[in-house]
Amino acid sequence: MSLQRPAGPFHRPYSPPEPPAPPRRLPKRLAVLVTAGLLAAAAVAVFLLAPDRGRDKATVRPSPPVGTLQSTTLTTLPPPCGAVSKGTIDRAVPMATRTENANSTLTTCTYTPTGAAFPWLRVEVRLYASGYTTTPVKDAEDYYDTQWTQARDARLVRTIRLERDRALGDEAYRWYRADEGRPSVVGQVTARTRNTVFTVTYAERAPGRAAQDAREGPCIATATAVAREVLAALNHF
Repeated sequence: MSLQRPAGPFHRPYSPPEPPAPPRRLPKRLAVLVTAGLLAAAAVAVFLLAPDRGRDKATVRPSPPVGTLQSTTLTTLPPPCGAVSKGTIDRAVPMATRTENANSTLTTCTYTPTGAAFPWLRVEVRLYASGYTTTPVKDAEDYYDTQWTQARDARLVRTIRLERDRALGDEAYRWYRADEGRPSVVGQVTARTRNTVFTVTYAERAPGRAAQDAREGPCIATATAVAREVLAALNHF
């Protein structure tokens, strides 16, 4: 005997769907660490992609226009003691005795007083000639950069002032220092013009820190005056 189907509609009881499980949350401390890591990675990426990272803007050198004095290179140097006038030498080192040395790429001239150790003056000029290198200007730039780095990192002297001088040659710096253990001070100017680098060093006796600090202006002024004459001689040689 079969069961009879009820005549009325069949109503299925409604069961609501299960709510979705809540998302799993990272522990608060772990979330902070992850966020910090992402921010650090983004900062590193920005630094690495930046076009000027690590560049010393003071050493960015524009190319000189073709046909100008700065675009040509020197092939020889003036005589070792021929770049500075007698009047300038007499004011810096009265009654000076001079000693000179020269070859095709380096000249030096030293002026010393008679019967005394100070003051003294030395002029050194280096030439990076096209006959010895295919990149004379770049070689001069590299040597200048090396000299600047050595001055900045000097350990055996008391540097009182070290600064760039943008009004002398293609690039230059002035350095005033006191020799440790000696009663003397030194004013130095190093400059590059095209494929040459020259250094003017002027030293005076100055015992004691107060005297050394007080002689900064006169020493640097003397070295700068000599450097300007050397630069003029190179530019018109």
